[in-house]
Amino acid sequence: MRTHFEITESPLSIEALVARLADPSAGAVATFSGTARNTFAGKEVRYLEYEAYRPMAEQVLADIGTEIAIRWPHVIAIAIAHRVGRLEIGESSVIVAVSAPHRREALQACAYGIDRLKAILPVWKKEVFADGEVWRENVFGNSTQGGEPP
Repeated sequence: MRTHFEITESPLSIEALVARLADPSAGAVATFSGTARNTFAGKEVRYLEYEAYRPMAEQVLADIGTEIAIRWPHVIAIAIAHRVGRLEIGESSVIVAVSAPHRREALQACAYGIDRLKAILPVWKKEVFADGEVWRENVFGNSTQGGEPP
């Protein structure tokens, strides 16, 4: 299985990641793009900032790729990119792309990839509002109120 994993400050391109998956045996490419939205819990979000310890985060992405390879052995390629730094509303913060011979395994592996990333990737998000800011762990339902990322 071919892989590409990155933590980057550069804007993400779904087209560039999908191009990395090109293979004549791939009948399906599934993608997920998470974008910065303008509200959270009824409050207007002005922008987001993400922080990560890159070596650790990129290793976690590689581990997710290994998990996918074990669960879906027919997956041809996977690419996952997560952005750090300041993101404006509407910009992609994460992209997961998976190619496989058939749609079912591509879709399942892509969904698994983003779910695992949200559960275990050591990335922290700061949501900036008109009246303050909040740091949140990149984990389902957990957050750190105020202060710096752990």
